Amino acid sequence: MRSRKALWLLFLAALTCSCQTNELTAPAPKKKIGSIGEVKINSKSDFEYGVGPLFSTPWEPARNLTTAEKVTLGRHLFYDKNLSKNRSQSCATCHQQERAFTDGLKRSVGSTGELHPRGAMSLANVGYAASLSWANPLLIELESQALLPLFGENPVEMGLKSWAEAEERIQERPIYAQLFKAAFPEETEQGIVPQITDALAAFQRTLLSNNSTYDRYLLGEAEISSAALLGAELFSSEKFECFHCHAEPYFTDHFHYENKRSYQALYHNTGLYNLEQGDYPLENTGVFEVTGNQQDMGRFKAPTLRNIAVTAPYMHDGSISTLEGVLDHYAAGGRTIESGERKGVGSESPYLSELVRPIEMSASEREQLLAFLSSLTDEEFLSNPELGNPWP
Repeated sequence: MRSRKALWLLFLAALTCSCQTNELTAPAPKKKIGSIGEVKINSKSDFEYGVGPLFSTPWEPARNLTTAEKVTLGRHLFYDKNLSKNRSQSCATCHQQERAFTDGLKRSVGSTGELHPRGAMSLANVGYAASLSWANPLLIELESQALLPLFGENPVEMGLKSWAEAEERIQERPIYAQLFKAAFPEETEQGIVPQITDALAAFQRTLLSNNSTYDRYLLGEAEISSAALLGAELFSSEKFECFHCHAEPYFTDHFHYENKRSYQALYHNTGLYNLEQGDYPLENTGVFEVTGNQQDMGRFKAPTLRNIAVTAPYMHDGSISTLEGVLDHYAAGGRTIESGERKGVGSESPYLSELVRPIEMSASEREQLLAFLSSLTDEEFLSNPELGNPWP
């Protein structure tokens, strides 16, 4: 029988390869592919998330129920630059709290200086995410996802080379002996790396953004502008259809939670590119990279719109710099690039989502939508010291 460590390494290898096969199709299947150990979607810890009246409780793997001690350990690990090969980056380098845990770059840069093909997604409410990257329907559990930034080679993020190296870095900080013992008091066989990923996952499940101006308005605790209210109506109208892919309260269609009746991970082609017969640039073909199914060409996850005003630039490759530009893109029903190697008319893509079509948008409607999107900023989330760097 293979050891637990061997299984994790095999899983990591499977996730980092580009699987050109038609055996897998998006959206993700209901079964949690790639999970280590038994997973019970409806499991529940005693941890108090503070989800409030608008949110459900995040789902947790039965083998890694959240505790305050795991969250504390995970927070220290999240901000620890010792966990990158050259000690130059932590998880927080690409996921900065004041930017809703993004990095403000078009495409993220790893610890070795390697430019990544995509930008860092916001971690706001990541505990509800049905999958955990822009376009990989197999990557659906935070515990597994953490292996990629730590050890992944394509692209290099943190750049660690082995479990032994990770363990050495942990041993360099005396405080970790106490933190690990408190978080995993009964663990004897799992090993340091699974404990690292479990703790990181526990901390990330606490990254809850549910206190925006709009949230407080819905609860009768705040006022918002008349422009934002009109923008909310437009957002939920059949004319603009924003709500189909960005449904309240998570403002995405890509979410899961405790006791949710079905498991779905949806992806969409929004006509950002149409190089030739619907193709996207080779480094960013979306779900197609995993499935090899041509119908998945250019299909990406719809990210949350919570805190969207502070997470520029936009789209998976940061190719739209402003929210105004994003509205222009959707109003046109897809982007037209008139010259260069990426020339093409996105609205004519054969793989374009049926929800994306040209829209007549007046100047006032544009301003109202922008006002509504700005009302989704959660200032408390962006500055809460309990989510910040714990290191001196």
